[in-house]
Amino acid sequence: MEFVQQNIWLILLAAMSGFMLFGGGLFGRLSGVKQVSPQEAVMLFNHEDALVLDVREKSEFSDGHIPKAKHIPLGQLKTKVGELDKFKDKPIVAVCRSGSRSGHACGMLKKAGFEKVHNLAGGMGAWDQAGLPKER
Repeated sequence: MEFVQQNIWLILLAAMSGFMLFGGGLFGRLSGVKQVSPQEAVMLFNHEDALVLDVREKSEFSDGHIPKAKHIPLGQLKTKVGELDKFKDKPIVAVCRSGSRSGHACGMLKKAGFEKVHNLAGGMGAWDQAGLPKER
């Protein structure tokens, strides 16, 4: 018990680190949002006609994006979600730079009634690392 009292900050730091490493994936599973790899995303595009929703800012999108991606910045998604209604029965793969903003977009889409929502794990960084094509 004395060890715990003397090292409480180290213990809290270790607990926070663990949560940050594993909590994101757990949240995704609990919220019903599936994290997909770039290769899994390509399979969704090719076999299930998934929509790619890029939620990055305009300048980021202009620097290069996944071919045929629909661009709606995260800050505008709440007011423009109606533009996606025709895709409610199709899978949607949300993408951003790292996977964080697109994770938020997935949550917004789930609340709006979209069922087949996926987050591109690692975002465009993972897409680039996989050597997959982009267009400008």
